[in-house]
Amino acid sequence: MNKYDSLTLKNQLCFPIYLCSKEIIRRYTPLLDDLDLTYTQYITMMYLWEHNTSNVKDISDALFLDSGTLTPLLKKLEAKEYITRTRSLKDERNLDVTITKKGLTLRDKALSVPCEMSKCINLSEDEVKTLYSLMYKIVGNLSKEEE
Repeated sequence: MNKYDSLTLKNQLCFPIYLCSKEIIRRYTPLLDDLDLTYTQYITMMYLWEHNTSNVKDISDALFLDSGTLTPLLKKLEAKEYITRTRSLKDERNLDVTITKKGLTLRDKALSVPCEMSKCINLSEDEVKTLYSLMYKIVGNLSKEEE
């Protein structure tokens, strides 16, 4: 082993994670094009399909998106009439985001996306659970370091 072995791509955990993320998002693209969504818009809609209404800070925290990314994304979703953004009645410094009827209708159209993605990823249920657990462990460990 030489002193530069740690700098080879094959010894970097980040490289296969990067490749995997890039390829998964590439596979999502044609499915999401049919829904007129980007990947980031899609995960935002998934969050709202689950919560119906949320404030921008909670969405930002849940999706690990900064306001510079989230604000224009929410404006585009509002222009498509999938969501509404209104000042919070509790604290007018905050914006509440609410899914619309049209946004809920989009959920039915999106039902096929996870199934199509699982076909191309082709992992067993146990492999998916293990990978999910490990990825969130990494995210949790990295988040703790920033505190």
